[in-house]
Parts: sequence; C-alpha cells; structure tokens
Amino acid sequence: MVNHTVMKLKLIVIICLAFSITSCGIYSFSGADVGEAKTFQVNYINNNASIVEPGIERTFRLELQDLIQNQTNLGLSTEGADLIYEGEITEYYIAPITAVAENTAAQNRLTISVNIRFINTLEPENDLERRFSFYYDYPGGQQLIGSTLATALDEIYERLTQDIFNATLANW
Repeated sequence: MVNHTVMKLKLIVIICLAFSITSCGIYSFSGADVGEAKTFQVNYINNNASIVEPGIERTFRLELQDLIQNQTNLGLSTEGADLIYEGEITEYYIAPITAVAENTAAQNRLTISVNIRFINTLEPENDLERRFSFYYDYPGGQQLIGSTLATALDEIYERLTQDIFNATLANW
C-alpha cells in the first residue's frame, strides 16, 4: 500500500514538472528571447579580409544558421524573415605570438573577425551592428592546412556564432 502511494506521488510530481516546464513558451533552455519572431535568415556573408581563405564565408554562414536552428524554435527563411543576419568577414590573419631563438615562432595565432548586422523587423530597437573576433593558437612548426585548419576554423566558428547568438538573442 505504501509503495503504491509513493509511486502515485512520484507520478504526480513528474506530471506537474512537465506542465510547468512546457507552459512557459517564451523561455528556452538556451536563454534565447525571440519575442514574437517566427523566422530568421542569414544573408550571404562577404569575405572582405585581406587574406582570403576560400569557402570560409559559406561555412561560417551555415554554422550560424545551424546554431540558431538548434537553440531556438525559429524557422529558417530565405527572404522576408523577422530576424535578419548579414555582414562580412573583415579579418583573417596569422601572426606569431611566441618567439624562440633564431627569430622563429614557437606559436602562431589565426584570428578571424566578422562584422555582423542584426535586423529585428518586429522590434527595431533591438537592431545591432557589432564586430566579433576570435582566435586559435597552434604550434609554430605546423602549417595551417588540413586537419589543423579544420580544427582552427571549427573552434573559431563555434565561439563566434555563440557570441553572435548571445548578443542578438540571449541579451547577454
């Protein structure tokens, strides 16, 4: 009898928790506040950096789209969206950060900067234009090609897209 009562209480608690979590539709586990927006679009990202690494603008755009889709309930649109992201890659450069004897670099740093314009067609006061930048350090003896480049871009894109998401939708 006691075991049956405990099971009923556990079931009631689980049901109450489920209703309380789903009843507040404006909150999300990512902290995103999309307001009344239903759709978003990420326009073509131009690559205006002085050093052009082919394809990075396309990959960056897709990474930003994926992050927003995974962390919100917004639908992806190609035009006329409630929330619009656009911009350009402004910097892509490699610089030595640690020197050793014989004027060689022990470590190099790849830095990518993007200028993003966020347009909220429903709440223009939330529009934003900001520069975002992040870097990846790698050993001076390695060339920035193949898996080293892929790892660097993955880490930089992850940080940049999360920073953009936080600035535009999480209000951080």
